[in-house]
Amino acid sequence: MRRAHRRDSEVPGPQSPWDEIVPGLWMGGHHWTDPAGELWPVVAGAEFDLVISLFTRPGHGPDPSVEHLVGEMPDAPLTGAQLRTVQRLAVAARAALDSGRTILVRCHSGYNRSGLVVAQCLVDGGLAPADAIGLVRRKRSPWALHNGSFTAYLASGLDVAAMLVDLDPASEIDPLP
Repeated sequence: MRRAHRRDSEVPGPQSPWDEIVPGLWMGGHHWTDPAGELWPVVAGAEFDLVISLFTRPGHGPDPSVEHLVGEMPDAPLTGAQLRTVQRLAVAARAALDSGRTILVRCHSGYNRSGLVVAQCLVDGGLAPADAIGLVRRKRSPWALHNGSFTAYLASGLDVAAMLVDLDPASEIDPLP
């Protein structure tokens, strides 16, 4: 495989394909880095009942028999619509978890976008935002949820964050140059 080259060299690659945050709820990415620094692909097969992807790449699964929800978005400030997508995906994860299903929430590295959905799922289950963020970081990586915008969204509540983003005309993408 190839050596890991990251845009943000201060953030190490994930040390595992995925990690269990609470029983049945896993968080991961599309790549992981072994102890020698080699980058390896992560391909989800049929290990989970539900896979939620915030980033996709051909050939990374899941198996066609597995329910797959996709809500691609950037690891950057989100629009109100994207925040509402995060809410819908977190609700789906919570419902699956409450019904005893196993869930993988994944993005590119398994740190920020997947962390946002997993933490919101935990908040929906009764954890305080700070506790959900702390749990995600303890179970996945200290680098999980290092995107300050995402932790601010969780702290304010996704409903409030979406409304505030929708009110800010500077946050809208202007299609004209």
